[in-house]
This record gives sequence, structure tokens and C-alpha cells, in this order.
Amino acid sequence: MGVHGLTTYVEGNRHFLQDVKFRDSALVIDGCSLYFRLYFNHGLDQQHGGDYDAFACLLTQFLSALATCNIQPYVVLDGGMDPSDKKLSTLRQRLQSKIKEADSISHGRNGSVLPILTRDVFTQVLIQRGVPLVQCPAEADWEIACLAHQWNCPVLTNDSDFYIFDLPGGYLPIRFFQWTNLNGKASHRYISARCYTTSSLCHRFGGMNQELLPLFAVLTGNDYGTPKDAETLLAQLDVCALARGGGRGKGRAPSSRIEGLLFWLSSFPSPVEALEEVNRLMGETGNRGNRGQKGGLSSQLWAGMQEYHITPQSSLACWFSGGKAVPGGQTSTFTQLPEYLSQAAAQGRLAPLVVDALVMRRVLLIPQVENSKLPSSHCGARAIRQAIYGILLQRGPDNGTQGRAESIQQLKGPKGAVQAQDVRIQESISQGMRGWRGRGGRGRGGRGQGSVLPTQLGVNVGFSIEEAAGVATVQAQVSSVAMCVEEYDRLDLNLKKNQVEAHPLKKPLCMDTLRQAPAAARLGVLLEVLGVKESALAPAPLHLRLVVAVTGFWLREAVPAPSQLQLQALVLGMVYGEMSWNNQSGATHHQHDVPQLNWAAERTVLTGLDRQRVRAGERRGLDVGVAHSFSQWQACLWSVLCLNQLLLLPLPEPHLSCLFSGTLVHGLLKYLKGGRAAESLLAGGSLSGHLYSSLLDAVRSCSSKAHPSSSAAGRGRRGRGRGRRGRGGGRRGAAGGGRGTEEINNRFALLLSEDEFDDD
Repeated sequence: MGVHGLTTYVEGNRHFLQDVKFRDSALVIDGCSLYFRLYFNHGLDQQHGGDYDAFACLLTQFLSALATCNIQPYVVLDGGMDPSDKKLSTLRQRLQSKIKEADSISHGRNGSVLPILTRDVFTQVLIQRGVPLVQCPAEADWEIACLAHQWNCPVLTNDSDFYIFDLPGGYLPIRFFQWTNLNGKASHRYISARCYTTSSLCHRFGGMNQELLPLFAVLTGNDYGTPKDAETLLAQLDVCALARGGGRGKGRAPSSRIEGLLFWLSSFPSPVEALEEVNRLMGETGNRGNRGQKGGLSSQLWAGMQEYHITPQSSLACWFSGGKAVPGGQTSTFTQLPEYLSQAAAQGRLAPLVVDALVMRRVLLIPQVENSKLPSSHCGARAIRQAIYGILLQRGPDNGTQGRAESIQQLKGPKGAVQAQDVRIQESISQGMRGWRGRGGRGRGGRGQGSVLPTQLGVNVGFSIEEAAGVATVQAQVSSVAMCVEEYDRLDLNLKKNQVEAHPLKKPLCMDTLRQAPAAARLGVLLEVLGVKESALAPAPLHLRLVVAVTGFWLREAVPAPSQLQLQALVLGMVYGEMSWNNQSGATHHQHDVPQLNWAAERTVLTGLDRQRVRAGERRGLDVGVAHSFSQWQACLWSVLCLNQLLLLPLPEPHLSCLFSGTLVHGLLKYLKGGRAAESLLAGGSLSGHLYSSLLDAVRSCSSKAHPSSSAAGRGRRGRGRGRRGRGGGRRGAAGGGRGTEEINNRFALLLSEDEFDDD
């Protein structure tokens, strides 16, 4: 993240960071940096799919430490993708890297892959604890900086962009934020930390003008790329040599390229003179001053510098003060959502996947630790995502007709002819509603043009047509574009782009009419997608019905088919999570129809279950087949959480931290493979035993072939390459071979008695 190499340079120079005793203050927190660092810095499980219970506990301890020191957190989360696509190349590279790292982890080697539900658990815990939270439309760095600047308080993050932003309250790197070891007297507890300010860096270089730091960042390179001629400029400068002969640090030999560039920039009183020198060195003509020749290097540098320009008023300040206006104002991508969904998105109650699918027509699927020789774990959940896309992209009758007419008109040139550009239809699909941004915007409000369609900019949708072909042909092209979403997912060990068709529902429900739809209708849509009847969920507690339904969906859709023992281990893990939640002091306890509850016996059951965890350092390697199966379950749950949120929660969200603990579930499966019965772990626990049997019965009922999902009839349209499946002969996914009779037999086998099963 941030400016390449700057964190290493700053942290290697102790005088740039000042020791502080942090307490009694507001603190703006980069939420994404926090959940990444909390998870990775504390050695939580990655290989087995994640330990969300341990992560939630860690986050709770962190928030308690802040409260003890009278620190009020304000958490700001990144949202969807940047509408300008400036960062798309970086995102692709990261996804490709994570695919390789996930494969490395699956073979017992090193890597860092964040479990797929970590962000959802993080957001849910914050909401449950009443921590002020906002989700930005796109990347949050600039919004965070503006808020901290207005409030004159520090930022807690791990992003080196904050070494560039001029923040009077400073930047607290998470690495040095010692929240696990509080100091001071009971009434004056504080957290030892280190604080950075731009003035400390500029002082090192003879009082260098702080306004030169954004130019330094763009020349060095950041997540938005480096101008293509920057390397040519740096080669001409030979910054290390120049630093020895000029600049305000004259006489000191630079220790790195970063330091050499800072020495060189310190010789200029302001960015204007520095960019004029760039013009001279690059032989650019045009206006003197900061921008230089249009399209030239200095012009590109100036544009990049605006990413770090802080405005005096932050839209987040109003939000955190109780205002209803969503971040970003009228140019925010949230404005493409109905008001009630934009509010949910800003509150962190609507997943970025939903916004990306609508605004960008593009979704990035999170890599997991799985068997890289099999299709991606996300393939099994494609039907759920296709339903999401159908709801988002299928507009109401009035809006749909009007939208198509406007699109056709926008495609036509000044004299009615369709404008043609050399753009492929494949690319036009991915750009369907991709946003556009003016100068200096990271999806920021009030700073750019806002999001508009490519067609509004005079861009054709990728086909050439004679004017005489008429509006009908164009309308057909627009309609085909409007109903596809571009998904980036794993194929073997490579990142692959797939065009995924949005599926209309049997009972039409679109984004424009969601709020008016009765709760029963929205629940009907959810259950239709999952192929579940409401009566099948009756044995399960209300707050667990969503996870029961998606588990039944997973049993039908996962490839290879999950075994009975895998299902039992998964349900035992849910029982453990539910009992642990009810055992917490201050938690909202769920009522279960069990007489004479004996909590001492239930705690004994909890202890026995917990004893089965895979422990760190165990010599036995990961069963990658099992990991793949549970990764498919997590992918299904991740997708159905998005759908449930989009449908305005027809089923309550479960406590995500209680649903899955990878080390526990893998350990329980190992126990069951030893030939021991699941019930032996629940002996003496009336509630845990009752909950286990209720959940297992409900899941089996939901997995019955008598409840086909809504996607069954349309599976033949999902993609090419799948073999026929079942009597309907539908096809599913974009890759993979035929599964035939053996798979069908495996799926029906799940409905038999557990004595007839063995876990391969």
C-alpha cells in the first residue's frame, strides 16, 4: 500500500518518529489496515480457513484497550473499486499474488491470505459494540486524511500514503501502537506509540517545503502507478549525485534513492519551480508553471499530486455528527444506489461487492486456501451472485425502458450516426457502468466529475454499425451489455476474467422496488435462490436459519460433493460457536426450547470440543481436499450474506464469529474420521445435543433434491465447459468437466443414514 519503499525508509530513521503516550483523544482509524494487521500480526490461522472467534476476541480486546485510555475511535473503511480504474492494475497484481500465496499456504509454505469473512466479522463486531463506523464509496485514504485534518487528531493506519498527507495530529503506525501493554496509573492509562508528522521529515532536509512531498510520492511511485516518463527523468537527475552537490542537505551523502530524491526536491522553494525544472529537463514546451505541456510529464505529475491535496471540510465529519448525507456527496458512486441502500452501504451494512457489481459491472473474488487443481471455490456460489446481479441490473418497467432509450440516444453521434471506436465488446461489457473521475479523485466527493456512463462520454460500446442499421440493433447490444458482470477469479494458479450473466428471478424483484416489497416476498426470493422451502428451516433457531439454508445449498452445489463427516464437523463447529456466544457475559442470549439447562455440563462440552482443535506446530499437514470443501462453504456464505443484505435482511444475520473456526472444524473432522460418533462429544449437554440434532436435521432437509434452486432452469446459460448434471441436463460454471452419475449418487448419499458414510 502507499508509496513504494517509504515505510522502510521512515522506520529505519528513528528521528522521524516521536514517542508519545496516547490517551484522551479522538482517533481516526483506517479500518482495512486495522483488520489486516490485527489478523496477521497475532498469528491467527490462515491455512484452515480462519479462526473468526479468535479474531473477534482480539478486536474486542483492542476496543476495550482504547476505552480504558479514553480514546474514542472513528473507523473508516474502504468501499468498492475506484471508478477511475487507476488502481485496477495494482488490484489485479495483488489478486494474482494472493492466488500464489494461497497455494503456497495449502502446501505448508509461507504466505499471507486473509480469510474471506474477516472484514464481515470486523464490521459486525464494530456495529454490535456501537463503534462509529463509515464505509466510503471507494478508497478511503483521502477521506481519512481530510477528517483527521479537520479534527486535528491522529490517524492509526499502516499505509505509507500518510507519510505524505500533512496532518497536524500526526500519523500513528499500527506497528508501534502498543495497545496490548497499557501503561500508567489506573485513572490515567495510556498506550505507548510513535507519531510521525511531515514537519519531522522536512526538518531533516533543511526545512523543505511540505508541499513538495506529494511530488516526491508521485515520482517514487504509489498504488496508482508512476508516470511512464518518471524513470527517464530520474535517470537524468542521477539524484544521488545531485544530492551531493546541491539541495538543502548539501554535504550529506544520501543512503538511498528515496533520500536522494528528497535531497534534490529540497533545493526548490515550491512545487512550481520543481515542475518547471521537470519541463526543462524533459524538453517540454508550453505554459511555464506547475502544469506544463498538456499530456507531458509535469502535467501528469501535477495531476497525481492532487491525490494528496486536503480540503478543509470533510464529508465524514458531518456523517459522524449524525448527518444523513452519505460520504462523497453528489459525485459519490453511492448515488447510483437508492437512498436506503446508499445509507446501508455507508453504515457498512451493504457489502462492496454489491456496489461494484452495480457501478463497475465488475467483481473481484477473494482467493482462499484451497486445491488449486480444482475449479475455484467461488464456482459453487455463482448462482447466488447471478441472482444479485439480476436484482441490481434488472430495472423496473418504467426505468428499464427509459434507461435503454437514453443509452441508445447517448450512443448516437451529432447527426444520429453511431460513434465507433476501436473498443472490443468484451471490454465494453466490463465498462458498462464504470465510473469516471475528474482530477484528484479517489472516488472522492466534491472533487471530480462523479460517476457517469462511458456512453455519456461519447464512448461506443465496442461495435461498429452503419447508421442505417437503426436503433433496434443498438438496443440489442445495450441490453446484452446491461445484463453481464465481469468477475475476476482463479483458474488454476492464474487470475482469469469471466463474463457472468445476471439471472432474472422467477418472482421478479428489482432494486427499484425492493423497499416496497413485503418481507415475505423478499424472503421468498432468498429461499428461491437457495432452493429451500421455508418449512425446512423450522427446526433451526431464527438467527441460524440463513446459515442452515446456505449449508443445504453447499451440499447440493459443491464439487466434489461434501461428505457426511464434513457436514457433521461443520455443524459441531456451529454448536460450539453458539454455546460460546451464550456463555459470554453481556451477550444477547438466544432462547432454546430445552428444559432444565445445566450450564456446568454445557461448559464441559465446550471444553471437550475446544480440545479437538488443530494446534499450531502439529506435524500432520493440511488435507487440501477438506480445505477446498470448507472454502466452498465459506464462498457460499460470503455470497449469500451479500444477497441477504441487498434484500434488506429477510433473515437475520448470524453472529459470524460463531459460525466457523477453521482449526476447530478441521480438528473435529479428524476426530470423527477416527471412528468416533459426533454425539460422544456432546454427552451431558442437553442444549448442545438438542441444537446439534436440530441443525443437522434442518440442513439435511434443505439439501434435498426436492428443493431445486431458482438457477436450475438457467444453468445451461451460465457458461461453457460443464458437463451435464442430473436429469435436467443443465450446465453450471465456466470451467470444469462433466460430473455424471457418480456425483449424483454422492449427493443423494448425503440423505442416507450416517452409518453408511466414510470420509475420503
